[in-house]
Amino acid sequence: MIRRAERRDIPALMDIYNDAILHTTATFDTEIKDRANREAWYGEHTGRYAIFVCEEGKEIVGYASLSRYRDRRAFDPAVELSIYLREDARGRGIGRELMAQILASARACEEIATVISLITGDNEASIRLHEHFGFVYCGQIRSAGVKFGRTLNLNAYQIVFDR
Repeated sequence: MIRRAERRDIPALMDIYNDAILHTTATFDTEIKDRANREAWYGEHTGRYAIFVCEEGKEIVGYASLSRYRDRRAFDPAVELSIYLREDARGRGIGRELMAQILASARACEEIATVISLITGDNEASIRLHEHFGFVYCGQIRSAGVKFGRTLNLNAYQIVFDR
């Protein structure tokens, strides 16, 4: 079931993100996040900045969020999308369900004109998911970061809502 995230979901959201930090290049974060950090992050997600979770039984197996793209006010019509799944939830269509819900939320919000995703260059599954939903490749920042001893490129994808 896809639903809006609630405060009680924070521990599961934290576990999913920390696993991505420790084991994947899906995020350039390298240090795990504590409860206080995730509480603050959750608190920033109000209004246009939504978080949706996928709940199976009583467990959160993934989430999608829309976050502020940049701190400068001129960027307010843009949001950054993130999707993270528990390892055992990958490859089962949950990312597609979350993407559909988060994009429906973004389209329904008149304050949002564009959704941006920054995807590690080797994350083929995420790239395919974004392209399936109509995101357009905007360019690549080469050698944007280093994680697990690997130099990583960062691809920019975007979807613009014609209003």
